[in-house]
Amino acid sequence: MPMRDLTDQDLKTPQGADAPHLRLDNVTVRLGGRPVLDWLDLSLDGPGLTVILGPNGAGKSQLLKVMHGLTEPEEGHVTWNGRPARQATREQALVFQKPILLRRSVAANIDFVLKARGLDRSKCATLLKHVGLLDKARQPARALSGGEAQRLALARALALDPKVLFLDEPTASLDPGSVLAIERIIQGAHDRGVKVILITHDIGQARRLADEVVFLHRGRVAEQASAHHFFATQGSAAARDFLQHRIVV
Repeated sequence: MPMRDLTDQDLKTPQGADAPHLRLDNVTVRLGGRPVLDWLDLSLDGPGLTVILGPNGAGKSQLLKVMHGLTEPEEGHVTWNGRPARQATREQALVFQKPILLRRSVAANIDFVLKARGLDRSKCATLLKHVGLLDKARQPARALSGGEAQRLALARALALDPKVLFLDEPTASLDPGSVLAIERIIQGAHDRGVKVILITHDIGQARRLADEVVFLHRGRVAEQASAHHFFATQGSAAARDFLQHRIVV
């Protein structure tokens, strides 16, 4: 497998006119007859890092799946730049809380997605260097620690040159050093113009990373505001209770 040494310019993502516009109108998703998303309306525009907060059962993970086109809403519509969400999946990447890795080497996990998409396979070395795993390129992916596995999952997602990066609690249960390393990767993607949509239960992490906060409560958007405004002055009682730990997360 060819592995030439590239610069960070190879990770650059176009900005400007291609910045995504997401719209959800009256979106409803039910599980076991119970609405998980309940006539939800949401609009996200342009680049930046949007953090989705909310208590357990608020519908955060389902919202991410609907936005990514993995789940079809039973009612309502989801569009990216005027197109159905499922038609835009090639412009997006999703990283789950527990990464699903191929039973191959670390490098082969990256090479697989590059080959599948017809992308420059020589980017593999740069991507692994970017996430601090170049020295483990030939090791089995299953031998990685939890934090290393999540960094590999992020590198694999970034290999697709996504315009939008969905992250579902990527640092849950990780040690502080791993959390910091992953936050640096996320911030780097944000700085290159990738639209990042992040679910987290870590309020400190939300404060560090967010440009915007969407607060979900009982399957609906209870509040959407800039991060500065949200943390300074919550507009909803549910958000105030959440930040004061009166709603169990």
